[in-house]
Amino acid sequence: MADVRPFRALRFTPKAGELRELTCPPYDIIDESQRLSYLKRNPHNIIRLELPRDGADPYAEAGRTLREWVETGILRRDEQPAFYIYEIEYSLEGRSDISGLDGGRRTIAGLIGQVKLEEFSKGVVLPHEETLSKAKEDRLNLMKATGCNFSDVYSLYMDDGGESEALDILSLIQQGQPEAEFTDGEGLIHRLWAVTDPSLTDAIRQRFADKKLYIADGHHRYETALNYRNWLREQGRATDNADYIMMMLVEMSHPGLTVFPTHRLVRGLEGFDPEALLDKCGDCFDIVRRVAVDALDESLENAYNSGRHAFGFYTGGDTFALLTLRDSDAAELLIRLLPDKSPVYRQLDVTILHTLVLERLLGIDKANMAGQKNLTYTRNLREALDDVAAGAYQCSFLLNPTRVAEIRDVAAAGEKMPQKSTYFYPKLITGLTINPLD
Repeated sequence: MADVRPFRALRFTPKAGELRELTCPPYDIIDESQRLSYLKRNPHNIIRLELPRDGADPYAEAGRTLREWVETGILRRDEQPAFYIYEIEYSLEGRSDISGLDGGRRTIAGLIGQVKLEEFSKGVVLPHEETLSKAKEDRLNLMKATGCNFSDVYSLYMDDGGESEALDILSLIQQGQPEAEFTDGEGLIHRLWAVTDPSLTDAIRQRFADKKLYIADGHHRYETALNYRNWLREQGRATDNADYIMMMLVEMSHPGLTVFPTHRLVRGLEGFDPEALLDKCGDCFDIVRRVAVDALDESLENAYNSGRHAFGFYTGGDTFALLTLRDSDAAELLIRLLPDKSPVYRQLDVTILHTLVLERLLGIDKANMAGQKNLTYTRNLREALDDVAAGAYQCSFLLNPTRVAEIRDVAAAGEKMPQKSTYFYPKLITGLTINPLD
């Protein structure tokens, strides 16, 4: 199945500065003021390559900067191929945002390696979310100019267990001191180890040979890598490394795996009538009106833990309405509205909300959602409430998180969830390892 192999990563040298000043979060959650602040702390921050904004042609400037950093020793390629073990230690304060997880300190760990690019149709690497073409065009232009992956695709796999303890990621971590360790500005601790022993790297490759990989985060990067590989082939410039992409692999049952919900905010609907909407929802949902906002977390967590499909509907003030699906009434309607979808897809919370409420009752169709004309998204519960209370939005729908098993099952069925169905936390930091594609 999956072809996973070690590689010689480009990494920052001590000449570049402290690693905590050279790395950054994923580019797509960084605004311009944050980008400039990273560069102010250290002009060698990876954001200069990952999110270029300098010069008349920022992509070409990123390529020039990359070559300069390699030539001057800011970046150096490791001498031996390695699998890199990456661990993040982080905190969830109190009870997490409608995730059903207790707060406290936890860690997530995985394996960074090169993974052979395969079309989704082959069933080896599987997506779970729809993507946007504009983001893929931007990433393709950057890859053409730099010939590198600067950040990882984040994927999950299933391990049946029973293999040698020496191959367990957590056991590997415990064998020695990390090559890199630092605390970022958000208080997360990042650690990196390099595994170069050929007998061990060969065994790891064999372990993944029968695995399917499920993309958790980085769909745009993966699809762009496929496009870049094909573009090189058309140019007669194909390389072995361009057939692979840098990927972080995490076992699905890892206790540190955290998925947050992504809430929906609605704006700009003509004639929007909250009470009329709730009345219409009554054909599929049990509705409890005027529930105290303070009870929102508990209400949704109770539904999550009991396997019920429920949403908070908020239009301002200190109360919300709780909508809980009546499965018997909705099942036939969902089959009729989504005849070509699998049962697991039809039972996703985001599918139920989008299909039965946003599209059917509010007229926000898929094109509208993709263009974010009347709909936008936030992971922050407080923001989903405060922005409605301030009048910036007409209402918000508060969701529970998608379960990891649902992500796996939808991907295995060859389907993709609606955009913004999942938010994996914490995000992988950019700049620990760089994957040259030459």
